[in-house]
Amino acid sequence: MPILEGQTLLIDADDTLWENNIYFERAIAAFITYLDHQSHTPAEVRHALNQAERETILSHGYGLTSFTQSLITCFDRLTETPITDHQHVQIRSFAQSIADQEIELLPGVAELLPNLAERHRLILMTKGSQAEQADKLSRSGLAPYFSAVEIVAEKNPVTYREVTRRNQCIPNTTWMIGNSPKSDINPALAAGLHTVFIFHKDTWILEHAEIAAAPQGQQLIEVDSFIRLAEIF
Repeated sequence: MPILEGQTLLIDADDTLWENNIYFERAIAAFITYLDHQSHTPAEVRHALNQAERETILSHGYGLTSFTQSLITCFDRLTETPITDHQHVQIRSFAQSIADQEIELLPGVAELLPNLAERHRLILMTKGSQAEQADKLSRSGLAPYFSAVEIVAEKNPVTYREVTRRNQCIPNTTWMIGNSPKSDINPALAAGLHTVFIFHKDTWILEHAEIAAAPQGQQLIEVDSFIRLAEIF
């Protein structure tokens, strides 16, 4: 049975509304090929990069600046000679290739979002670089459908409570919708919200996690595409 009208829908951006991680994966593949390491397998290089990203996020947050620093850190750790200016330029070009991508909306988003906005209050809630995320939203053409935009440094229960309080959201009529168990689903449930998990086959590996069970009185719904939200809302 569809949910009643008048809900507040907090909607994630990257890999929920538009493609994102596939471009990072292509850049990483190019980086691994460029490194062409003689003593480490591609899987080992990727493992080293994942670790570098975990560390860089703590100091630089999310976004292309952080990703670029992670590539440079990984390169430094796996090569015996100091990185050259030419190599710096080449590594930065991998990140730049992501910035140059056109916004590619995921199937069903362009058709369904206007309809959802007519019946519910939509708030974009994404994490990352303020400038990068705002630019992507502007280029997507979706900004008019959101009554508010929340670009946060991290998605955790405290942040969800702050966002819902700031926007005067009522927990039992507020939903977080996104593709990341780690950032969109588990902390939102912990903050007392309902959630909809939208599966995306290319979700960033650092966003993988076991999906928590919904506490009593809250709902967790899982769907395989954005367009399936039409059956819920």
